[in-house]
Amino acid sequence: MKAVVQKALGGVEVLEHTDIADPVPEAGEVLVQVSAAGLNRLDVLQRQGSAAMPRFALPHIPGMDVAGTVVDVGPGVDRERIGQRIVVNPAIACGHCRFCRRGDDGLCDTKAVVGGNRPGGYGALCAVPATHAHPVPDHVDLAEAAAMPTVYSLAWYALFRTGGLTAGETLLVHAAASGVTTAAVQLATRAGARVIVTGRSEVELEHGLRFGAHATIDTGTENLVSAVRELTDGVGADLVLDHLGPALFNESIQALRPRGRLVFCGTTTGSSTELRLAQAYQRGIRLLGSESYGSADFAAMLRFCWSAGLRSIVDRQMSITDVPRAHQLMEDGELRGKLILRH
Repeated sequence: MKAVVQKALGGVEVLEHTDIADPVPEAGEVLVQVSAAGLNRLDVLQRQGSAAMPRFALPHIPGMDVAGTVVDVGPGVDRERIGQRIVVNPAIACGHCRFCRRGDDGLCDTKAVVGGNRPGGYGALCAVPATHAHPVPDHVDLAEAAAMPTVYSLAWYALFRTGGLTAGETLLVHAAASGVTTAAVQLATRAGARVIVTGRSEVELEHGLRFGAHATIDTGTENLVSAVRELTDGVGADLVLDHLGPALFNESIQALRPRGRLVFCGTTTGSSTELRLAQAYQRGIRLLGSESYGSADFAAMLRFCWSAGLRSIVDRQMSITDVPRAHQLMEDGELRGKLILRH
């Protein structure tokens, strides 16, 4: 088959479109003919060598977000699945560690991740557990389906499972044009929450409004805390979703109402921050790290999205042969939504 293979660490030149042997589905697996694969930040970080998942090894086939058609099955899988349009849950728990045994597989000690530490969607064919290949409704395009797994599962889990967001609450979420924020805005508004997004450009903030945000704050020109107070009649936000890291962490705490919740799940602007403890505990602020989702959470996210008629946001589609350019677009911050690679 044809595949884009990362053969070393470095710039986009380490990505090679080449011929490799077809994967063979093992027991309990399906073989997927990949139609679309979503580009993720992890693809870039692992290529650069600035971050890597446990058990990541070269040569590597990236691509965590995979959608396509089942073309073969391994032993123990019903052959009626052949021809089924599917989207892949990339997180594969071991099934026997202490977390998996208690049904908490999001914290699995030895989790494998399609496109992270096992072959992914940059290959024309991809073998995955049949349990992780979820049917895609006929009305959903496979490119849209491929835009969902990573950002929508992260946002869904952070908002509803970790943060407990409910109808009528006010959510503040940063980086209006990012994939995670775009997903969070759509999910939260459909759940009946009011959403405020932040950004540093008119284009970014307009993107947030276009996909459902009720109000915007330009953090380049406005004071975040004062702006949130004004938009909430002096009360503050009920919940902040922060995937940036230190850039707005302390301001986010101050922008919350008493007993508000700050859910954090990313380190885009750095991995550490200085926290004034009193500003959190004196007002009963809850700081909630949002860990990885589990298999049941992924299925619940899909049910929510399909039933709500939610459509994932695709910035653009490009040929798999244009992967180097796609990576460069992500590095340059040129994307508004997901970039989808087509085979």
